[in-house]
Amino acid sequence: MALFKLTTQIDFLSQRKFATYLSTTLVVIAIITLGLRGLNFGIDFTGGTLIEVGYSHKADIDGIRSALAKAGFAEAVVQNFGTSKDVLVRIAPQEGVSKSELGNQVLASLRQASSDHVDLRRVEFVGPQVGNELAEEGGLAMLIALAAIFVYVMFRFVWKLSFGAVLALFHDVTITLGVFSLLQLNFDLTVLAAMLAVIGYSLNDTIVVFDRVRENFRRMRKGSPTEIVNTSLNQTLSRTLMTSLTTLLVLLALFFLGGELIHGFATALTIGIVVGTYSSIYVASTCALALGVSKKDMMPVAKEGAEADARP
Repeated sequence: MALFKLTTQIDFLSQRKFATYLSTTLVVIAIITLGLRGLNFGIDFTGGTLIEVGYSHKADIDGIRSALAKAGFAEAVVQNFGTSKDVLVRIAPQEGVSKSELGNQVLASLRQASSDHVDLRRVEFVGPQVGNELAEEGGLAMLIALAAIFVYVMFRFVWKLSFGAVLALFHDVTITLGVFSLLQLNFDLTVLAAMLAVIGYSLNDTIVVFDRVRENFRRMRKGSPTEIVNTSLNQTLSRTLMTSLTTLLVLLALFFLGGELIHGFATALTIGIVVGTYSSIYVASTCALALGVSKKDMMPVAKEGAEADARP
């Protein structure tokens, strides 16, 4: 632990031009990939058929997934529902197949793969219109979050830092979505929740850095804005690394041990935390410096008549 208490003297901002080119390139690639390939939306957004079945004993989730894959439903989402004996199966829309026929096919494949007794509890169809509404509302939620963050940081600090914080969040979200688009990873409601969590995590890290930047602008009499921001980054580096590493350990445990349904959530947060840690150092701070943040911006505003009030 003593290692993380040491104050480093790394010249982060000497590499800000390279970092700017790198970030710009990654964001452009992500936007192009999203435009050409789009996101591989899950059943939550595309609609599909929901089938609930019940077993007389504990259900083998992995065995159910294998049985459905052999029956031609490789993209089916399988999870326990309520108890270990109840299973919920979600299947993407199948052209030319009614929901009753689809339910019978799934039930037949599950009964054939298991010696246990399997009951069909219910079959429901979720239309694509509901999925489109979820996608629109999810995107709107992220835009509202970014706008609220801009206003919050602007009132807490100055607009130059606020713009840097929002740009860093846009950078993190765009690159994370770009990875999901490039690899065509399943994008469902859990991943959307992870994207909102990435926004919160990255903002928290950026606020910690900016708070130290403001403090050092007021406290340090000498030094250029670049030197003051660099000092602030070094002073908060131990906190940033400790927070990121401990969070990544939890996410890796979720990814490898949490099951298939949590993979997307853990993957999105892992990418977001790595990119967010980088953006707090290079994107947000570099943007603030490019906008000309100075000691004058960070000085508290003197109230009119304050000197007269202080006189005896």
